[in-house]
Formats: sequence, structure tokens, C-alpha cells
Amino acid sequence: MILKYSTVALLALALLSMPSCKMEYTDPARPPLEQVFNTPAGLTGVCVGLQRTYSYSRASNLYNIVTTTGLVTRELRLLNAGNLPEDQLSKGGISVDGTNTMLLGLWTTSNKIIFDADNVIANAPKISDQGYAAGLIAYASLFKALSLGAMSMYWQYIPDGIGVNVNFVTREDGFRKAIQVVDNALAALAANPPPSNFFSSIPPGLDILNALQAVKARYSLFIGDYANAISAANAVDLTKKSTFNFAAATPNPIFEIHGSGFNVCQPIDSTMGLPPSLAPSLSDKRVPFYMKLSTSPASRWQMTGFATASETPFPIYLPGEVVLIRAEALARQSDPDGALAELNKVVTKTNDIYGVNAALPAIAGPLTPEELLNEIYRNRCIELYMSGLKMEDMRRFNRPDAEMSRKFMPYPFRERDNNSNTPDDPLF
Repeated sequence: MILKYSTVALLALALLSMPSCKMEYTDPARPPLEQVFNTPAGLTGVCVGLQRTYSYSRASNLYNIVTTTGLVTRELRLLNAGNLPEDQLSKGGISVDGTNTMLLGLWTTSNKIIFDADNVIANAPKISDQGYAAGLIAYASLFKALSLGAMSMYWQYIPDGIGVNVNFVTREDGFRKAIQVVDNALAALAANPPPSNFFSSIPPGLDILNALQAVKARYSLFIGDYANAISAANAVDLTKKSTFNFAAATPNPIFEIHGSGFNVCQPIDSTMGLPPSLAPSLSDKRVPFYMKLSTSPASRWQMTGFATASETPFPIYLPGEVVLIRAEALARQSDPDGALAELNKVVTKTNDIYGVNAALPAIAGPLTPEELLNEIYRNRCIELYMSGLKMEDMRRFNRPDAEMSRKFMPYPFRERDNNSNTPDDPLF
């Protein structure tokens, strides 16, 4: 009996059993399907599982996104070549192929999250408390959107669904799908605000409404929809945090794998991987927020920031990202004065809710369009260091290939071997 594994293989990783080869495989330790998808408690459990899958452990999207982007864009330095998937990404080029287990993990985990989120979104309206249902829809939608966005940041084409021999759509359409998921979630929240018992049933730290608006602003910017990027950014309350929280038993994976020792990755140096013309000012206080001088001969620098300790929360977005989205959108719509005003909010900031404060003098204008975009790019790279967004930024700002080890990723062999619709790999 041969089972093929492609995008559909993630069904086997889902919270429930699946039928295969005319045989029913069940796990007696798991609740029955109707109990999981037709009760608030069951649906909440699935949603909490989405967050755990996305953010916890070396297999998580959080680890794979931060580390993949960090190595490919020179934010991070690999300290031990024995970490084979990280070593491939650090070398880049043809060293990265369909065998890379980090890319396979990101691909499979993203599709698993999308599958489970779809089940929540489809079944939540069946429960009697429509406010609680709206909360579940929004919670699941956030992780579905993040997973669609994750695949769209690394691959030129992404699957148009879950199943055997699914077709692919462009990465731009992937971002559009993510935005539509967010819009549907926002509509559900507006129609039926969740009750307090919903929020007490999910892990603390997550501000779902603000996270949805920030994610919409992010992906709208990525596809050049500047009006919606600004509108969504304006809807984010910059005084509110939205984070993945961790505990001793479920530690922050960036600290656990990187920050706690010197066996995998540490910051490349205080330039944050930027060329001399864009490197941070010596007075920029964001550098000592994100890293410190180490006491180990293995690396001069040791990461701090959101990788300081096992229980350090990791933000889904930063207030500075939201402001820089407005700055870039205005700059690309030929409003240099408005763009510079937004940029200077980040440059001069001293009261960031996370402590990410440049505390620099304002940039004096006027700037040419090229100078303005360069300053926005520089500040995105510094403000959002190790956020997993730099690879997307480098493409959007047309940075030279020499500054990165890959521009797009090859498709996992597991997908290619079992899906004849898998696109050709990019050359770089």
C-alpha cells in the first residue's frame, strides 16, 4: 500500500484522523470529529493548536521564517555548519534545493495551519453563540493569513488549496487571498463582537483585531495596494501589543535555538547585514536593543531584543512597522512630505511600547524620491531586524542580488514528486 505525500499529506498531521485507502484510521485518544468541530471547546482547542504550531519549537513557522530570512539576507551568521538546513541557506544559490528540511517544514506547516483554520472557519458559525463564533473565525483567520503570507514571501507560486495535484497561483494572488481572509474576519468581528469568555479561553498576549489590521496593511503594501495599506495601518492601535507569549515549558524558539547559546546563529555584526551606505548610525539605540557584545569567542555579538530569554514574547507586528508602512505607501504615491513625516516618527521615537527606539535626530528634507526610499528601507531593516520581513523588503526595494543568498526558494521535493502541477524552481 503506497501513500503519496504532497500538499494533501498535511491532512495526516491535522488534529483529526483521515480516511485513506478505504480504511478508517482513528486515534482513540482524540475526541470524535463532531465533538471537535461542533462545540466551542473543541473549536477553541483547534485554534490554540494553530498558534502553538505556528510559534512553538524549531519546527514552527516562527523559527523557520526568522532564521531563513536572517541567513539569506545576512542578518544572521551561522556558527556551526553541522546545522545542515541552515548551512544550505547561509551558502545560498544552488546549495538550497528541495531537500532543505526548514523549507519543507515551512511549506508543510503552513498548509497544515490553512487546512485546520479552514475547518474552524467553516464550522464556527454552527455554534449558538455567534459572538464566540466570530472570535473563533478571527483567531483562525489570523493564522491562515499569516501562513498564506509566509508561503507567498518565499515561493513565486503557492498552492491554490489543499489536495492532490492542486493548481498553483502567483505569490501576489497568495497575498490577496490572505487579505480576503482578513477582511472576512474583520467583517465577522464587526457583526458579532466576541464575548469576554472567548478572550479568557485563548492564550494571553494576542490582540486579534489589531493583528488582523496590521497583517492586512503589511500584505497590501507587498502587492502595491497603497490606499488599503494606509487605511489598515491607520486602524491599528499603536499603543496595544500583540504577541506570541512563551513559558518555561514552551520557550521562545528564537532564544531556545539561537539566543541561548553559540551553536546555531547569532547576529552577523552591528551593521545588521546592511552595506556601509545603509548601516545603522553609531548613535542608533535600536542596535543595542537587538544585540549586545558577547563573552564567547564563537561570536562577537549575541542577540537580545525578542530573543533575550525563554519567556520573552515575540511580536506579530511592531508599531514601527505600521508607521513605516504608511511612510512607504505615501512615498510610492508621490507624497514625499507626508512620507518623511511618518519616517521621522520612527527615527526620533523614544517611547516605543517594546523599547525599539532609534532616538535619533529627525532627517532633514527635502529628499529625492530615491533618497527617501533608501531611508525607508534602511529603517525597515533596522527597526524590523529579525522579524522575517527583510527578504520581501529586499525584492521590493530592488536590492542587488549580491546582498542576498537567494531571491526565491525552490519547491520541496516532497511536493514536486507528488504534484505534477508544481512550478519550475527559480534560478536564484
